[in-house]
Amino acid sequence: MTTENKIFIDGNELSFEPGETILQVAHRNSIDIPTLCYLKGTNGTGACRVCVVEVEGARTLVASCAAPAVDKMVVHTESPKVVEARRMIIRLLLSSGNHNCAVYGSDGDDWTQFQLRVLKEENSEELCPVWGDCRLQDLAYRYQVSGDQFPVTETRYPMELANPFIIRDFSRCIQCGRCVQACNEVQVNKAISFGYRGAATKIIAAGDRPYADSDCVFCGECVQACPVGALVEKDARYRYRPWESKKVRTTCGYCGVGCQLDFHVKDNQIMKVTGTEEVPPNYGSLCVKGRFGFHFVHSQDRLKSPLIKENGAFREATWDEALTLVAQKLNDIKNAYGADSIGVITSARVTNEENYVIQKFARAVLKTNNVDHCARL
Repeated sequence: MTTENKIFIDGNELSFEPGETILQVAHRNSIDIPTLCYLKGTNGTGACRVCVVEVEGARTLVASCAAPAVDKMVVHTESPKVVEARRMIIRLLLSSGNHNCAVYGSDGDDWTQFQLRVLKEENSEELCPVWGDCRLQDLAYRYQVSGDQFPVTETRYPMELANPFIIRDFSRCIQCGRCVQACNEVQVNKAISFGYRGAATKIIAAGDRPYADSDCVFCGECVQACPVGALVEKDARYRYRPWESKKVRTTCGYCGVGCQLDFHVKDNQIMKVTGTEEVPPNYGSLCVKGRFGFHFVHSQDRLKSPLIKENGAFREATWDEALTLVAQKLNDIKNAYGADSIGVITSARVTNEENYVIQKFARAVLKTNNVDHCARL
């Protein structure tokens, strides 16, 4: 960094690299500027305007996610003008759909009617699928605003329930564009985009088809990027609350890449899976198997002990008994037909370290070089 590139944010003199935005400089130096539409690793759009800041000498407030840092720029992130603008933006967003946060309004008839309407549309006794896990709700509490100052925008598009993994609730979409950027710029699947215009704008797949009939590969990147309840994992909807669960970090077992993921566990049951952000090799991204293929963990059909086949039927055995039997059989085959009569098949779904141990066992113990792998195992 050069000494010439200096910016002043809330009285702090900070250095920056050419091309960095105000938001990036602030976040790198632990200065909190709230955002809704900004998605790290993508181009800032300034769509939600929540990240506006006051820049001395500028005619209007500036969207910090899209404005580049300039030498000797003086920025205020929580000035009265900024706070007033953010409060208005949050009010408008809260009124643009079924954002029934606890701060929505009073206890009067309007509030009751609103809740009853939401219950009818949701077909659930719960009032919000992401209550406590919603960035818009966090900001509503932070700036102490509600959405009852403006008429509630009626839901234009019905909820989409057609696919087995993701529910699309257009009544809660704030059109921040994070899902579009996640799909197009992070995963580069290019399955969704903005469609229509004006008040009819919505996020669509090609031809405005349901996800189930589109080019979507169900990686779930859009779900993890959504800051509200517009995109929710179907199986976790109304079952997952962040304060009722704990996160368990683990490595995905579907292939040898080693993607890091978090299990969200409640009562010893996995509620949902998210990619672990800021950590290689996947940096939060997952494939459809890694994000949604976890139900086998709790399957009643899973084997819990080794099985030995006798007289055409399987019986349960101990690990010592099973391993001793396998070792004996392998040794008998080796003595009778030679080491090259034995082959070992491993899997592309295990780690490099596990494959190394398998080939070492084959070559050093069984004395054979017949080692292969099958991607389906």
